[in-house]
Amino acid sequence: MRYLLVEDNAELAESIVKRLALDGHAIDHAGTLAEAEDCLVAATYDLILLDVTLPDGDGRDFLSAKRAHLETPVIVLTARAQVSDRVSALDQGADDYITKPFDFSELEARCRAVLRRRGGSARNQIALGAVLFDPLAGTLQHGDTTLDLRNREIRLLEIFARHPGQILSKSQVMDHLFSYEAEVTENAIEVYVGRLRRRIDGMGGLRIETVRGLGYRVDTDAG
Repeated sequence: MRYLLVEDNAELAESIVKRLALDGHAIDHAGTLAEAEDCLVAATYDLILLDVTLPDGDGRDFLSAKRAHLETPVIVLTARAQVSDRVSALDQGADDYITKPFDFSELEARCRAVLRRRGGSARNQIALGAVLFDPLAGTLQHGDTTLDLRNREIRLLEIFARHPGQILSKSQVMDHLFSYEAEVTENAIEVYVGRLRRRIDGMGGLRIETVRGLGYRVDTDAG
């Protein structure tokens, strides 16, 4: 999944990027609201982590102005512990908030929870036909069979699973899977999809279908 982190504290930002990258997520970092604006124009994100106090303005005002046409879930990062500050962030469009300093495991859990809610699920597991996909555990389960996936495979399948029935072009997959700093071509996406396809082949009717000239989508058969 691709996240946008808007945080002016370089040391904290570096730590967040490194931690989330360990889970296979792609993170773009903006140190100002102006940089965040540029990122939002150029890319589509699965989640935004937004600091409140930034050099060129208040993150909550930025969110409030964007919310009318921005559907991406947002977690506000704030050092303000007052209830009124948290309420203000939620009222201006935040999906959740976390108070600094925070434990990285809590941040990761809040990211997962927000993405689950946006996907209409209360659990980590995502049903793909007869197969249960758990992005947190990195597993696929069908009956008594469990398949352990690698980090990149987990994130790639998660992209498809969170866009059920949709055809995703190679460029869309690339946008969700990699940050700006990654030097990746669309040919690399073919390789990653091919590897994942071979890994899940025969798993409860789950398959990645190539739609010629358009891209890929996840398809399932009952059973």
